[in-house]
Amino acid sequence: MQLHINTYGTYVHVKDDMFEIRNRDKNKEVQKKHFSAQKVTALWLCTGTALSTDAIKLAMTHNVDIVFLEQNGDPFGRVWHSKLGSTTKIRKAQLEASLNATGLQWIKNWLSHKVDNQINFVKDLKKHRPQHGEYLTDKTARLEALNISILSQEAATVSLVADTLRGLEGTAGRLYFETINYVLPEGYKFSGRSARPAQDPFNAFLNYAYGVLYSKIEKALIIAGIDPYVGFMHRDDYNQLSMVFDFIEPYRIYADEVVFRLFSGKKVNKSHIDELAAGVSLNKEGKALLIMAFNEFLDNQPIRHGGRNMSRSTIIQYDAHSFGNKLIGKKIKN
Repeated sequence: MQLHINTYGTYVHVKDDMFEIRNRDKNKEVQKKHFSAQKVTALWLCTGTALSTDAIKLAMTHNVDIVFLEQNGDPFGRVWHSKLGSTTKIRKAQLEASLNATGLQWIKNWLSHKVDNQINFVKDLKKHRPQHGEYLTDKTARLEALNISILSQEAATVSLVADTLRGLEGTAGRLYFETINYVLPEGYKFSGRSARPAQDPFNAFLNYAYGVLYSKIEKALIIAGIDPYVGFMHRDDYNQLSMVFDFIEPYRIYADEVVFRLFSGKKVNKSHIDELAAGVSLNKEGKALLIMAFNEFLDNQPIRHGGRNMSRSTIIQYDAHSFGNKLIGKKIKN
């Protein structure tokens, strides 16, 4: 169970060895909810909320991840135990891979997987929208050509072809989001990707979903013994989670699909969005709508992976362990 706390003024502390979440309703009455620490896997707290040191201690005792989120969903900090999660051999091999062709092969694999997911998503759109068949077929062909170009890149290190890969990935992304926008109902369309702040509701939802996904990826990497700061393609700028940004690519489709479903199903309306001076953002109701749908998609709708049924959250962790083990020449056990 993951607890996403975004109501301003909410306080999390401990009572009877359980997490007690306390806030006030519209009538100023104190509301309390209790959750067993043994059943909670993560606490996500947006700015404007608070927790006690006893709650932090209880979370660490039960290996509960605590993540602090900006209002747009981007994680800006977390409380996590200081253990590496696995052998230090993985981090040494990770650093070596970042300096040779091994890192490039991983980047090509992740980016190709990302574009494959985009292609499959567009093909699925075509099944249900025959009136757009010619347009969607053209977009699929162009994405497939870009994917071939990604896989054809060869060099001694990622840095030698990084700009080319970014260009190919960026072009694929523009085609992909143009396609999504094209098939959305009128009133829900958007003009390309926009980050901070989002310029439209679709991007506001997508940015928040990506922020939640960043946090899940970081946790998965830490548990697998992988350094989230040592990336292969993303730059090693100060305090940048470069490996998180590398590793997340094949899983962005999870956020894309959930957000698209909400908009194509006309589940989103003006009550879920707040207007900002330079854009828009999700409000409490919008975050609740997204998180409920996203958690359901990640945790309660298993798909085939590695020869068995897994939740998408489990797939992320499985793949992180597989990545770490392959770096040191081991095979992950099924």
